[in-house]
Amino acid sequence: MRTSTTKKTTRPQAFTLIELLVVISIIAILASLAFPAIGGAMDSAKKTTAKNAAVQIANAVVAYETEYGRLPRTSWGTAPTGDSSAPITGDLIKTLSGTTNDNPRAIVFIETSAYKKGKGGTNSSGAYLDSWGGTYSIALDYTYDNTITAGTNSASLRKKVGVWNTNSSSKLTVNSWD
Repeated sequence: MRTSTTKKTTRPQAFTLIELLVVISIIAILASLAFPAIGGAMDSAKKTTAKNAAVQIANAVVAYETEYGRLPRTSWGTAPTGDSSAPITGDLIKTLSGTTNDNPRAIVFIETSAYKKGKGGTNSSGAYLDSWGGTYSIALDYTYDNTITAGTNSASLRKKVGVWNTNSSSKLTVNSWD
């Protein structure tokens, strides 16, 4: 019996250039679809962080009032007689942090961290900034009638304290009362 000794030439298994280009283009399409979703999730996280900060500031002011029997003094006057609203400055944050004479027991009503982009915090002058770098404003009821005018649309609220950020874009606006 005679056996055949013919050689079979086998090609090594590999991807062709066309197959590689198709895979790369599919990955590129999927990545381009994911980027807007990631951006939306980031904006949502920033908005949640800003909302939490606004609520924390409002709660700190209410806790201050509960402890001392009065609302804290602010940068727009030492002894306010009517309802007031203004941007939150470093003076109010220092008072709520327990580092001024307006908080004689040095009680820490709010803890703040240094400003980080996307997280908020206090800047070098002590002002409290939101996640986008904008400032917060506060309205306080110094007449103690439980009504304030607050927010970017100057809404009349049945509250003692209202805090909102002052971003120009309406989709980035948050407040402490919703």
